Amino acid sequence: MDMEKETMIKKIEKLKQEKDVVILAHNYQLPEIQDIADYVGDSLGLSQKARNCKEKIILFCGVHFMAETASILCPDKKVLIPDLDAGCSLSDSLTLAQLKEWKKRYPEAVVVTYVNTSAEVKAESDYCVTSSNAVKIVNSIDKDKMVLFGPDMFLGSYVSRVTGRKNLRLWAGECHVHAAVKPEDIEKARREHPDAKFLIHPECGCVTSCLIDAYDKGEKDSIILSTEGMIKEVEKSKEKEYVVATEKGILHRLSKISPQSQFHLVSEELECKYMKMITLDKVLHSLENEVFEVKVQKEIRERAIIPIQRMVEMS
Repeated sequence: MDMEKETMIKKIEKLKQEKDVVILAHNYQLPEIQDIADYVGDSLGLSQKARNCKEKIILFCGVHFMAETASILCPDKKVLIPDLDAGCSLSDSLTLAQLKEWKKRYPEAVVVTYVNTSAEVKAESDYCVTSSNAVKIVNSIDKDKMVLFGPDMFLGSYVSRVTGRKNLRLWAGECHVHAAVKPEDIEKARREHPDAKFLIHPECGCVTSCLIDAYDKGEKDSIILSTEGMIKEVEKSKEKEYVVATEKGILHRLSKISPQSQFHLVSEELECKYMKMITLDKVLHSLENEVFEVKVQKEIRERAIIPIQRMVEMS
């Protein structure tokens, strides 16, 4: 580690103690950001940690909707994000106006939205879900009720297949990173590493349906998992090799969990530019100046917290 990074890390650690700060980081963050965090996890785990933390300030190393969720769950805390421009292409694919118009077309439907959405969209939803509990939550809804599922069409397609629901309508949104997963990249990676266990996120695009078929047929070397599910699978199985189809940031945490294993990303293009906007110097600036605070209007928060709490409680 170079001297400049080491100096920044020491300052960050000092300010954390002085200001009573907890640092939460998503699995897709840069390795050095994961290493300074008090907790690293997926959207659900980060929400749970935020809700239960005792510190006065939450510094969120992730993207904007995640910091918003923490603010909704913890209105008495100061929630900071080191870069306000750290957004999410998936969240942007379903706006409040679009959701309201969709609901008008299906007024009796139950609205289930992925946690990758704005606070305003959450406030118009009945349930929020993550990739780790989407199937469970949709299964809990009366089977006679139509479900509007958005914004990720690939996760929604996966949920529809697993639950067997015929009355689930999908919004045509996607994560730009996971949508970029190509069948030929997967075929090449699996051909080069034939003995590796294959872990894929349900947000991945055109490959999802064929992988569900493979899983249904009992091909247990192919497993569709949330990011936290991937962590648990590696903790449990400790295989020699894995081929991984999700954002590249998770490889750092996987390698720390099982340093004897080899991890192969299906494509080096699987990188979220928004997640990588959070850097050590921005974290330090955020702590020194207590910026940038993320707050949610009371009226929106009071409505949005209902589906978020359902998400957390049904994990």
